[in-house]
Amino acid sequence: MKRTLWILLALLICAGSLKAQEMPTQKEILNTLLLVNDYFMKKWPDPSVPTNVKRIRPSNLWTRAVYYEGLMALHEIYPREDFYKYAYDWGASHQWGMRNGNTTRHADNHCCGQTYIDLYRICPDPVMLKNVKVSIDAMVNTPQADDWWWIDAIQMAMPVFAKFGNLYDDQRYYDKMWDLYEYTRNQLGENGMYNPKDALWWRDADYDPPYTEPNGEDCYWSRGNGWVYAALLRVMNEIPKNEKHYKDYLRDFKAMSKALIKCQREDGFWNVSLHDPTNYGGPETSGTALFVYGMAWGIRNGILDAKTYEEPMIRAWNAIVEKAVHPNGFLGYMQGTGKDPSAGQPVTYDSVPDFEDYGLGCVLLAGAELYKLQAQILYP
Repeated sequence: MKRTLWILLALLICAGSLKAQEMPTQKEILNTLLLVNDYFMKKWPDPSVPTNVKRIRPSNLWTRAVYYEGLMALHEIYPREDFYKYAYDWGASHQWGMRNGNTTRHADNHCCGQTYIDLYRICPDPVMLKNVKVSIDAMVNTPQADDWWWIDAIQMAMPVFAKFGNLYDDQRYYDKMWDLYEYTRNQLGENGMYNPKDALWWRDADYDPPYTEPNGEDCYWSRGNGWVYAALLRVMNEIPKNEKHYKDYLRDFKAMSKALIKCQREDGFWNVSLHDPTNYGGPETSGTALFVYGMAWGIRNGILDAKTYEEPMIRAWNAIVEKAVHPNGFLGYMQGTGKDPSAGQPVTYDSVPDFEDYGLGCVLLAGAELYKLQAQILYP
């Protein structure tokens, strides 16, 4: 009798566990996205106001630009006039220009161009693109390709080249972004920032071997790898499948996907250090959200096998919703800006990162893509 009761109890526990990992409904996903986004828009009602973290910076810096990538993804699945106006007013307040001037080659400064282009596609006005196009064209028309000396740059700028190539049907943008990507991947530092053995990326040349984490493993920073992962899908979303380097991006995306599920935490999150859970180990939301974003996109587009990736993806999203989202929409377990696992520590449920915008952008990207995947499951 006791044995039967234990078996029934075990079955109930397993059933509860399986239920907790069910795909959230579209309504549940959307409610979470609206909660976290409305928290931010209420806190920052004027999108033109400069940021003030240790010093004044204009609001078209990269952290805010990543947020607007997420907002445009939310607007795509749930068009709302105030979302569009919030993004439009942001771009217009900067005269559709970039931080540090419109002759910049710095990837962080190009990030705002992703949203400018998305807004242009909704309501075309050439003034929206003029400044960013001049800057990107200057890179296309000059030979150097060593501008992206840190892997975050791949997400900040590479999709801008892909979007322009798509918009103008111009192979030159695709060729230049490959040159920039290939330099960072294969040439920067000793042998490039990508380690094909582990299918993960070092953040910059400072973390090339012989640099190691305390446990002797390579330093693979979660959010840095998340930036690359997100960039690859955002590029493949834009370029033709017969573009000469599409298969190269696809190969890297698939390899990273395999590597990522191997180092996921049991609770669904990823640690800030992907191969060393002892170095500032614990849940981290921004990297986790970017991995959800990539896996949802990969499954939805038939690139990743749902049987393999759906469970890790759902487990990660549920972890964010259940453990990181506060009742008022604030996002916990969010690492601040930096370049390695030590940045912005301690990362806790209640800790406030130096910038609250980019992490929210990552969550919005993830949730919007999951929403589209759920729609595809419901209405194939």
